[in-house]
Amino acid sequence: MSHAKHSAILLISCPDKKGLVAAIANFLMTYNASIMHADQHQDDSEQLFLMRVEWSLDGFTLPMDDFAAAFQPIAAEHQMTWSVSLSSRKPRMAIMVSHYEHCLADLLHRWRIGELSCDIPLIVANHEDCRALAEFNGIPFHLIPVSKENKAEAEAAAWRLFDEAGVDLIVLARYMQVLSPAFVGRYRSRIINIHHSFLPAFDGAKPYHRAFARGVKLIGATSHYVTEVLDDGPIIEQEVTRISHRDDVDDLIQKGRDLEKVVLSRAVRWHLDYRILSYGNKTVIFD
Repeated sequence: MSHAKHSAILLISCPDKKGLVAAIANFLMTYNASIMHADQHQDDSEQLFLMRVEWSLDGFTLPMDDFAAAFQPIAAEHQMTWSVSLSSRKPRMAIMVSHYEHCLADLLHRWRIGELSCDIPLIVANHEDCRALAEFNGIPFHLIPVSKENKAEAEAAAWRLFDEAGVDLIVLARYMQVLSPAFVGRYRSRIINIHHSFLPAFDGAKPYHRAFARGVKLIGATSHYVTEVLDDGPIIEQEVTRISHRDDVDDLIQKGRDLEKVVLSRAVRWHLDYRILSYGNKTVIFD
């Protein structure tokens, strides 16, 4: 379900205690908010409260430019980490890709039909394979070859492009390069990757080959936020499919492609709809 076109979304995490829901609701009601949707979660092991609340801006009497100053006393009182976003503003999403185009093609299709509420100002690739697909969709395609010798320069070139385009989110649609800690640090919790296995099993390279060698009966795909540790970031979405002894590596790869594109598109959509809160090495996905 996509959010309304004229609403605001507040994401909150803070130490759990009584009265938090009432404090947030009362604040919003002070300014005549019509709450459209609210969802919350308590993590008992972490003693943490997490919440997403969305309200209509029709009739809301607090100008959103003044929201931060008005809400800050409550946030400080309850030690809240929070962010507020407007549904009217489309995030700007860059896509990075290498050889394989199935995830890119799926994202672009969903974007074209309006399923993904974002702007896509550019696609960055380290190979030419996906140029025609990008150009067919009218999106600028930037080739930045990567080698061991030029990795730092290549990442710096990508930074410049992303900064110039005002990018909010980076999606790795089977971009087969390990990003440096410096790169990840610039876009913390703003890089989503698709890994072609059911993590934490078979992280790293050639997971389908290793799954075949292990004789597994299920293969999976995992979408996660990128951190400095390879394939270890907070998991957003996962899916599996059953295989058998009759399937060879090519069969696993073919079946895995369907998982990869669906899992990635779900994760991206939830991020764009402000439905994810990441804490520690976990995520909460709000309804």
